[in-house]
Amino acid sequence: MIYLVDTNVLLRFADRTHPLHSLARTAVRKLRDDAHQLRITPQNCVEFWNVVTRPTTKNGFGLTPAVADRLLHLVEYLFPLLANTPTLYPEWRQIVVEFNVSGVQVHDARLVAAMKVYGVTHLLTFNTSDFIRYNRVGIVAVDPTTV
Repeated sequence: MIYLVDTNVLLRFADRTHPLHSLARTAVRKLRDDAHQLRITPQNCVEFWNVVTRPTTKNGFGLTPAVADRLLHLVEYLFPLLANTPTLYPEWRQIVVEFNVSGVQVHDARLVAAMKVYGVTHLLTFNTSDFIRYNRVGIVAVDPTTV
C-alpha cells in the first residue's frame, strides 16, 4: 500500500531534537518493513521548506536555504515524489467546494487532492483530526503512534 507522508511527520523525522522524532522514525521504519511505500508531493516540499527556513522565533527551524536544500534532497530521496499533474487543480477545486474548506486548511485539501489523483488512501500524519472530514471519500489518516 502507498502512504502519503504529511509534512508534520517529515518535519519530526528531520528534527532529531523534537520529542516526536523517534515516533516518526519508528512509524516510517515499521511501514517500510511491512512493505508499504511512502511518498510525498510538491506541496509537502513547499511546506517543509517554509518551516525549515522560517526563523526559530516564528516556530521554524531557522536554517539557511543552503542547509534546507540539503535536507530537502534527503527527504526527496527517502520519500519519492508524486509529481503534480494537470488533474490536480480540478480535483483540489472540487474538494475545497465540496467540503467547504477555508483558510490554512486549503493546504491539507491539496494533499487530499493529490491522494485522490494517485489513488492513495492512507496518510501518515500527527494531525488526524484535520483529515476526518475526508473519510467519506476514502481517505484514512493514520497517526504514527498507532503504526
